Amino acid sequence: MMRSIVDTEKLLQFEDPEPVGVLNGNSASDFLLSCEHAGNAVPAVLNGLGLGAGALNQHIAIDIGILGVSEVISGLIGAPLVFQRYSRLVAECNRRVESDQVIPCISDGTVIPGNQALSKVARMRRIEEIVLPYHQEIAGRLNRSRDDGAETIFVSMHSFTPSLNSAPASRPWHVGLCTGPDERFSRHVETALRAEVGVIVGFNEPYNVDMTEEYAIPIHAEARQLPYCQLEIRQDLIKSDAGQIEWGRRVACALEKARNTFFAELRES
Repeated sequence: MMRSIVDTEKLLQFEDPEPVGVLNGNSASDFLLSCEHAGNAVPAVLNGLGLGAGALNQHIAIDIGILGVSEVISGLIGAPLVFQRYSRLVAECNRRVESDQVIPCISDGTVIPGNQALSKVARMRRIEEIVLPYHQEIAGRLNRSRDDGAETIFVSMHSFTPSLNSAPASRPWHVGLCTGPDERFSRHVETALRAEVGVIVGFNEPYNVDMTEEYAIPIHAEARQLPYCQLEIRQDLIKSDAGQIEWGRRVACALEKARNTFFAELRES
């Protein structure tokens, strides 16, 4: 019989994966890559949140294709990659922990049964065991780089659905760059990507960074005054291995070009 959450002192049990994944963790690099919505795992005691496997493979549960792209980039530029294994439907790692959106009750028109009327204890278990370890891993790495006198370029990797169910409309961009107030590094990445023939680049499309609700860019980058970019790649372009390799190579090249032009600009200023 499946255990109930009320029968356990912890959310994550022996059979559940660790929330935080790290690739190339010992690499020395100007870049740190993060992937907040890399996985779609659900703790066993949550019984799939009352959803079928089909729903957990859709964009409401996971940024489709982005982990594969991020792994390619990490390998090509030798950058550490920190990624979250659990679905954003379990706990949204790109929202402030005090936000109502950190555990969504509805996502793009789909009701999430396992997230309805959660107790404070159940909510805090998800935050403490899934969200906080992820951000502590990132913060620890940024702190160590700072203490070593290195300036890290923070890159948050995401993907977006070609059309939302709740607001159907064409999203023509192949890739979007999303920023808060500091657009410095993102503009250099934009220039590098626009140099690619046929690539449609959006700036603050399909999203911008919500500085009051989101976590990764506001806390890890803007608050530290680090150069950064948040990339959104359209999911139909990266659902296959070939697409992930193509876009991984494209973004890796753009990031390296942007790093060079960004630091050259700083030296000249």
